[in-house]
Amino acid sequence: MGSSPNTIRDLQSPALVFDLDLLRGNVQKMAGLIPGTRLRPHMKATKCTSLAREQVRVGHTSFTCATPREMVGMAHAGLGQDLLLANETVDHDRLASMAALQDSAMITVAIDSEETLRAAHKAGIQHVLIDVNVGLPRCGIEPQHAGSLADKARALGLLVRGVMGYEGHLMMVTTESEKLEKVEACMALLRDAARDVGGDIISAGGTGTYNMHANTGVTEIQAGSYSLMDTQYAQLSSPFNQAAWVVGTVISSSSKWAVIDVGLKSLGMDHGNPTIDGHAVWFCSDEHTTFSPIEGEPPKVGTRLRVTPAHIDPTVAMHDAAWITSGDAIVERWEIDLRSW
Repeated sequence: MGSSPNTIRDLQSPALVFDLDLLRGNVQKMAGLIPGTRLRPHMKATKCTSLAREQVRVGHTSFTCATPREMVGMAHAGLGQDLLLANETVDHDRLASMAALQDSAMITVAIDSEETLRAAHKAGIQHVLIDVNVGLPRCGIEPQHAGSLADKARALGLLVRGVMGYEGHLMMVTTESEKLEKVEACMALLRDAARDVGGDIISAGGTGTYNMHANTGVTEIQAGSYSLMDTQYAQLSSPFNQAAWVVGTVISSSSKWAVIDVGLKSLGMDHGNPTIDGHAVWFCSDEHTTFSPIEGEPPKVGTRLRVTPAHIDPTVAMHDAAWITSGDAIVERWEIDLRSW
């Protein structure tokens, strides 16, 4: 691109855009609901240190990360006094790169096995959290074995800060009473493990269950998508507004449908098709989305439209940068500087 773009119309598409006012509104709203270190914002959703600075600005000083790159990038940016890798790794070099940062930030990694414990210890990691399986068939040790793993970690000289568990399989339960009941059942498992493990931290939650933990014993919430949102989370009753889109250009138009240059390579599709306001999305292919108007004629070639992703986390990770907007005006460009491993 030549000169800097002034408006959305000037962007080369597809282009990731964040509405600054809406984003800041979401961040401020969550800080009012879950202030300070009660929230540990999750960087997997945003992968952007500029956005993390907005969260620091409202008082959040601890962050969750999904990858070692996020951990290292946040520390190098001077963001977050307390960084948690809420994921397992046995990669010595990546663990060692995090251990090297322990003088500048509290570095904690999740473990759920003797193998991940030994890898962390060998690399020089000093602080760990026991990752507990609370129902999502992913990472996490069975609750009844969490205390034993904590004992082994302490025997090696590591500080065990507590436990974490992710009830990710409950994020999209739409009936509030059912969700609350199921979250409580998961957190009962986590509390049992916490009693065996010890430590001060019981970490859980996400954007879909952030408001379900008033009486669960959880000390911190790992929500991330709330700052940007997507069509899946929009199905829930939530105070957070959609603040991120992929802007595209209509590149073909017929009497019945049109095609925009936003496709599988610029959208996270695991939660289904994106949406386009006022239109019905037919399907997505590598570089295209085919859609038709709910009323009237298809838009003409050259028309700019905002495509709302169904899953914001992988969508953000597909882009080098986000264009920051106020209305249609471009006010900043933020690097998605923590993407990839």
